[in-house]
Amino acid sequence: MQGLAQFWGESDAIGRAVAVLLLAMSVSAWVLILWKGFGLNRARRDLALAIAAFWGADSLDNGRQRLASLDRETVLLPLLDAAIAREAAGTLATQADRSSQLTRRLRDAMHRSLQRLQHGQVLLASIGSTAPFIGLFGTVWGIYHALLSISTAGAITIDKVAGPVGEALIMTAAGLAVAIPAVLAYNLFGKWVAGCEAELEGFAHDLREMALK
Repeated sequence: MQGLAQFWGESDAIGRAVAVLLLAMSVSAWVLILWKGFGLNRARRDLALAIAAFWGADSLDNGRQRLASLDRETVLLPLLDAAIAREAAGTLATQADRSSQLTRRLRDAMHRSLQRLQHGQVLLASIGSTAPFIGLFGTVWGIYHALLSISTAGAITIDKVAGPVGEALIMTAAGLAVAIPAVLAYNLFGKWVAGCEAELEGFAHDLREMALK
C-alpha cells in the first residue's frame, strides 16, 4: 500500500490518468460480470422450464400465461408473439406467402432476444483486449518518468533505479488483473449465450411448424 501511495504521489497527470482509467475499467467489468452472470444464468434455467411448460399447456392462451410467468428475461415471449401476429393489410409484408411472413417475424424476434442476451459482451471484449496494453503504457510512462527524475538527481545506483521501476511495473500487473476476469467472463458468457441460442432456435422452429398447421 505504501508503494502504491508513493507511486501515486510521484506520478504525473498521465500516469494518474492511466491508473484511474484502469480502475474505471475494472469496476465496469466486475459490475457487468455480476449483472450479466445473474441474468444469463437465470435465462438458462428459465428457458428449459418455460419451454416445457408452454408445450404442456392445454391451450395457446394458457401457454402464453405460463411463458409470461417463467420467462423472466423476456426472450421467449417475443417469439410466441411473432408466431401468432398478423401482418397489417396492404403492406409489402403481406405480398409474401404465409410461410415467408412467419419466418421473417420469427427471425426478427429471435435477433432481438439474442441482442438482449449478448448485451455487454462488446464491453467485456474491449476491456479484456485493451487493459493489458493500457497497463503496459502506464509502465513504460512510469519508467520514463522515473528515469528522468533519477537522471536529474545525479549519481545512479541500483537502489535508486529498482524502486521507481518496480513501482511502475505495478501498472502492467494492474492491466492484467483487469483483463483476465473480463476475458474469462466473456468466454463463459459466450458459451452460455450459444446454449440459449440453440434453445431459442428450436423453440422458433417448433412455433413455426405449429403456426403453419
